[in-house]
Amino acid sequence: MELKDKLMSSYLAFEEQVDLENDIHDVRNKAIKFFEQTGFPTKKLEAWKYTSLNSILKEDYSIFPKKEDAIDYKDIKKYLIHDIDTYTIVFVDGIYSSHLSRTTHDKLDACLMSSALDKEKYKPVIDKYFNKIVPEESMTSLNTAFAKEGAYIRIPKNVVAEKPIQVMNFFTSNEAALMVQPRNLIIAEEGAHVQIIERHQSLTEHPVLTNSVTEVYVGKNAEVDYYKIQNDKTTSSLIDNTFIKQERDSKCSMHTFSLGGKITRNNLKFYQHGENCNSVLKGVTILEGKQHVDHNTLVHHTQPNCESHQDYKGIFSEKSVGVFNGNVLVDRVAQKTNAFQSNNNILIDDTATCNSKPQLEIFADDVKCSHGCTIGQLDNEALYYLRTRGIPKKEARALLMFAFANKVLSSVKIPEIKKRITKQIALKLGVELGFNL
Repeated sequence: MELKDKLMSSYLAFEEQVDLENDIHDVRNKAIKFFEQTGFPTKKLEAWKYTSLNSILKEDYSIFPKKEDAIDYKDIKKYLIHDIDTYTIVFVDGIYSSHLSRTTHDKLDACLMSSALDKEKYKPVIDKYFNKIVPEESMTSLNTAFAKEGAYIRIPKNVVAEKPIQVMNFFTSNEAALMVQPRNLIIAEEGAHVQIIERHQSLTEHPVLTNSVTEVYVGKNAEVDYYKIQNDKTTSSLIDNTFIKQERDSKCSMHTFSLGGKITRNNLKFYQHGENCNSVLKGVTILEGKQHVDHNTLVHHTQPNCESHQDYKGIFSEKSVGVFNGNVLVDRVAQKTNAFQSNNNILIDDTATCNSKPQLEIFADDVKCSHGCTIGQLDNEALYYLRTRGIPKKEARALLMFAFANKVLSSVKIPEIKKRITKQIALKLGVELGFNL
């Protein structure tokens, strides 16, 4: 049975697990009908021109895990930012793990999407925010159809979250192959501040396909600082769909560290709905083997006096493939927009590939917008200079690549994350660079 057909039949079983009288179910039904009509995206679509899902869709995925596989804290500790105090929401094979989590309802909500969808007290919030900024697309509609579990995070007006919130998805997969579809809703109300860390991590070599959707609402004068750590096994693939709506005077930063996985697709869309918004999109990609990462970004400027800053760095070796498809859209009324977009890549081997397509669509006449792209190899003159100073070739190459990627790390606000990613980059480059880690 093809995966699409299996998903359609599984939806009938899914309906037995949810409240059919809930208003959300009408949303689910509409979404599954759209997916049935469109199916999975193909390379015939311009947005998917350089990324094929064929290699991962042929697996016989289990849609619903049979049971939660018990794991201990020691099994996951190294994947957590464990050296600081955080709220932590942990899912194992798509199922909430209470003994590994630290949720809260004290001053803020950091809890489960399933509770928010089902409990009456959350209904006004769900009615206002759920699925309101998610475009009608194949993979997002599929997620909406099966939306049941994930993280629900709400920071009330003028509340500063005292601790970062970690949303962790682990996979043990009692099945031969597993597909999961987490759904996250994050709301930072007026004047609120929050830091969020998200990770998807397999603990076995079983194939895993994650189709994730996250909605982020950033209220007036609010700030959201978001970190995505993607460093998974080569049997795991991730389609990550994140949509951010910003109100006036707000700031949202998104750092994406794509360091491992079979196929990783990051759909990241920012929608600015007020003046003086600031959107920051930064990413570091380091790939090897036959790994594939596709960054598809959009910043839609709809109001004047706003800023956006996109800076993605990629290092590709062996037969890895990198894709950057970035778009800045400036409406006619969005005067005084300041938008920057940059994608720089290094190909270590001749067999590595990078496809980059930075785009500006500008309908306003009083703006400051720029975009650029570079794809090349290491600077031989710089390499020669380092070697004349007694630095071995391997370490010299690593130093240059680290310096290349480090610009993105400079804006990371959580020191423990910067330290962790620095170490991971050093490991990926295969050297010890003298960091005291």
